[in-house]
Amino acid sequence: MNTVDFSRRVPAKTIEADIDSFHGMNFIKNYIPVRSEATPEALKAGYEAMRAKQQQETELLAAIKAASDAARLAEVEFHDMVMAMKETVRGQYGPNSDEAQAVGYKKKSEYKRRRRTPKANAS
Repeated sequence: MNTVDFSRRVPAKTIEADIDSFHGMNFIKNYIPVRSEATPEALKAGYEAMRAKQQQETELLAAIKAASDAARLAEVEFHDMVMAMKETVRGQYGPNSDEAQAVGYKKKSEYKRRRRTPKANAS
């Protein structure tokens, strides 16, 4: 019996081969297992449990993707609303106002003007 290692999943190719082997076991007429986990009933229960968990995982992944999309859409809509509010504040109070600064803009008067550097003589 293998020790359970949850850090890696069993490869899909291996699972497909296991399913083929499970279905192939049904054609063996005189199969008498020695181990309890190898009985046809235990194998069928394990197969059905695996399929149920895979289906549950698929449904949860779909729900996670839908929730992620909804959250992303809400973030974009909120950002657009904030940008509209900021533009409205700047338009209503001006780019050099305390109100514009309060919503995150830098006052126009706080920007430093570029200084002209004197050109060196070419002679």
